[in-house]
Amino acid sequence: MLMGFEIYSLVEEFMKEKNIVVRGVAHPYLFSEVMEGLFTRFSVSDWLKVMGAVPVTGSNLFRLLSTKSHVLLYSGGQREALHNKGEAYKLFWPDQPEFVRMAARFGATIVPFGTVGEDDVGELALDYHDMMKIPILNDYIRGAKSKLTRVRDDSKGEVASTELFIPGILPKLPGRFYYLFGKPLKTKGMKEKLEDRENENLLYLHVKSEVENSIAYLLKKREEDPCRNVIDRTIYRAFYSPFP
Repeated sequence: MLMGFEIYSLVEEFMKEKNIVVRGVAHPYLFSEVMEGLFTRFSVSDWLKVMGAVPVTGSNLFRLLSTKSHVLLYSGGQREALHNKGEAYKLFWPDQPEFVRMAARFGATIVPFGTVGEDDVGELALDYHDMMKIPILNDYIRGAKSKLTRVRDDSKGEVASTELFIPGILPKLPGRFYYLFGKPLKTKGMKEKLEDRENENLLYLHVKSEVENSIAYLLKKREEDPCRNVIDRTIYRAFYSPFP
């Protein structure tokens, strides 16, 4: 989802409702000195660390799975978080099943999930293509590129093609985020089976399909939600529910 807006609520609710710390893996740039220097006291990097996030690297994913942590992984990474106009809710996953074999190595359970709501929070006014047409922004993005750590190389296809930038977003009167978690997929005892590339790829495509189905279902059900608008929701809570 655009800019990962939905992550904050998701992580917070898991802590409140399940007493579970969900360990997100985020772009290394968010932990860089550049981001820390933008704030004098409590930076974005500090907030991410407090919430349990770590830079996305193979070694960090290995460490988290080996300690039985609850890991939040977006296979589409920054390509989905910084998508272009007309690409909302589309998945851009790597061609290679990156996480399946490592999950099987530790017998981890994969839980596919979908979420929608970005278009109820803001409107994407300037995407990457728009910004590259503006000389001053073009120069800034190209200059910043040389300082960034590349998470994926070009061999990973389109998912690795997005440059890191901050899109232009026009805020909206808030709607709400919707989440749907699918059936857990256990990999315990499947290590040898998933060492076969065909089986590994089949599971990978199944996980991706489950995510796409969850998103499609939520988009449909959202249209039926009488409390989608924040005003309607506030009125309902005032009269019928004492809880937020």
